[in-house]
Amino acid sequence: MARILVIDDSRTVREMVRMVLERAGHEVVQAPNGKLGLEMHRASNCDLVITDLIMPEKEGFETILELRRGWPGLQIIAVSGGSAALDKSDLLRTARSFGAAHTIPKPFTAKQLLDSVTRAVGPA
Repeated sequence: MARILVIDDSRTVREMVRMVLERAGHEVVQAPNGKLGLEMHRASNCDLVITDLIMPEKEGFETILELRRGWPGLQIIAVSGGSAALDKSDLLRTARSFGAAHTIPKPFTAKQLLDSVTRAVGPA
């Protein structure tokens, strides 16, 4: 079992990810933006962070950079559906260059999510 922090400004996405991961045996904490996500990680020291890239307060790119500086070995999965101006494949490629170990394009299936989590931290 891994402790996983899910950072996404969409409550629907956070809840879907939480349900899938908890059913698989993981412990999940959630945050609606990168600023609160960093605070939650400092308090709970998670094994894995799954972060959206486009969010208010603190975007996923900034969040990834700060996590890499403070916890270089932390596993990070970046997710994104893109934006009106930016293609999701470009965003995800950039997230990898910032330090995300894995990326998942939105929308994603429960299987895609669990496969990425298993690659990052092993089975629950």
